[in-house]
Amino acid sequence: MFVDEVILELEAGKGGNGCMAFRREKYVEMGGPFGGNGGKGGDIIFACDEGLNTLVDLKYKKIYKASNGEHGQGKGMHGKNAEDLIIKVPLGTVITDLDTGSIIADLTKKEDKAIICEGGRGGRGNIAFATRFNPAPSFCENGEPGEVRKVKVELKLLADVGLVGLPSVGKSTIISKISASKPKIAAYHFTTLKPNLGVVKTKDNRSFVVADLPGLIKGASLGEGLGDKFLKHIERTRVIAHIIDMSGIEGRDPYDDYITINNELRAFNEKIMDKPQIIIANKMDINSSIDNLKKFKEKVNVDIYEVSALEGKGLDNVLIKLADMLDNINKEPLYEDKKFESHINYTFKKEEPFKIIKENDHTFLIKGKEIEKTLRMTWFASDEAYQRFSHKLKKMGIEDKLREMGIQNGDIIKILDYEFEYQE
Repeated sequence: MFVDEVILELEAGKGGNGCMAFRREKYVEMGGPFGGNGGKGGDIIFACDEGLNTLVDLKYKKIYKASNGEHGQGKGMHGKNAEDLIIKVPLGTVITDLDTGSIIADLTKKEDKAIICEGGRGGRGNIAFATRFNPAPSFCENGEPGEVRKVKVELKLLADVGLVGLPSVGKSTIISKISASKPKIAAYHFTTLKPNLGVVKTKDNRSFVVADLPGLIKGASLGEGLGDKFLKHIERTRVIAHIIDMSGIEGRDPYDDYITINNELRAFNEKIMDKPQIIIANKMDINSSIDNLKKFKEKVNVDIYEVSALEGKGLDNVLIKLADMLDNINKEPLYEDKKFESHINYTFKKEEPFKIIKENDHTFLIKGKEIEKTLRMTWFASDEAYQRFSHKLKKMGIEDKLREMGIQNGDIIKILDYEFEYQE
């Protein structure tokens, strides 16, 4: 089964909680804090695997969660970091954040891999908070939440040449003649339901990859026929080989076919039309093709190569021409740098640290990823922990903002599922 697009929900591992403990050996005076740090949560990493050519392995599992880090323990023992969750994908995979629309990664080389969701750091044990002013802190820190994302994973095939054309013009026959690819070939439209890749070798021992794309029809870019499902695979190709049924035996004018397909490519992505293009006039073994080709040449100014895919005639010349063109065309990245996300973990993204909503005269709701993360990482088991959390609110400017909004003693402050009573 060929699958080239899936939607996944990803959740990186939470950091392990820090430990609050003290040394209590009988003959150790002033034992002090002895709680270790929690381990880091597992990252979710996408890595290329040359053995894959479809995303079918991701189709039936929509949610991926990495493991949490281990909690810190007494005697200064730190928790173990969680193992990263590695998801294997084919070369040519693009990962997009559905919330922001930003491209997170474009994996095109066999060694490519990218951290898509970063695991939370481990919470600190009370050893980490000891200072000369507070040598025996009675609080620790919970682990940081792991990053959560909803992403689109999309395969855009890595091919040098893309064969395009209407259904039944002979694309599958051509790729079966010039490579070891064995596509389904039959005398009806839409025989090809998935892209076929073939490695081509010319007579002078040059090689390149050709993609036979399922037949397009008028309105494909708007969802007609097989729709725009496979148009994306043409985006990476360096050369477009436009296959035309020059015989007209299906009652279509070859020039109209040429215009129809180019209009669909342009409607899908204007930049596709900047790619070099050649025309392969197929079915030249049929008598009507000669007159049609003569008329066709009067209307277009593109290199045209006459072939008979059925008989295998003319294909060697086409392959030499394509190899010559590819020798002079550099591989360009599919996306501009500005389309890529410049960082991974949400904790470093520039955004408002908090937002305060006055629900009624005596209740204030505080929202924001930074303050919510701070709350989750606070271990409310001692007065020191409360004091530290209160100090952070003041440092972030939340206390001043609440006063500005008219908060009074006894009013309720809500953050996530927690409620606090405000006191000056």
